[in-house]
Amino acid sequence: MFISTAYAQDITGGAGAMVMQLAPLLLIFVVFYFLLIRPQQKRAKEHRVMLTSLKRGDRIITAGGILGTVTKVKEGSEEVEVEIAANVRINVVRTTIGSVIRPVPANDIKAG
Repeated sequence: MFISTAYAQDITGGAGAMVMQLAPLLLIFVVFYFLLIRPQQKRAKEHRVMLTSLKRGDRIITAGGILGTVTKVKEGSEEVEVEIAANVRINVVRTTIGSVIRPVPANDIKAG
C-alpha cells in the first residue's frame, strides 16, 4: 500500500528543453531590435549627418524651440552662431539643434 512517487526523466538529456526555454527570449530580443534599437540608431546617424552638413544660411529649430538662421559655423568646434532676430545672435551647441528647415522654393509659393 505504499505508493512511491515516480519522477519522469527526459530521455534526450534536457538539451531540447533548454532550447525551447530560450527561444521566446531570443524572439523577444529580435523583435525589440527591429522595432526599437535599429530605428533609433538610424535616426541618430541621420541627425549626425545633418549636424555635420550645417552651413551658413540654414534655418534651424533648436531642441528648446528657438527658430533661427545659421550665421557662422565654427569648424572644429561644437558651437554654431545663430541669428534669432534682427541683429540678435547667439551661440548654440550643435547637438541642441533639432532640425534644419528647408526653405520653400519661390516657384512653389502660390499667389493669391
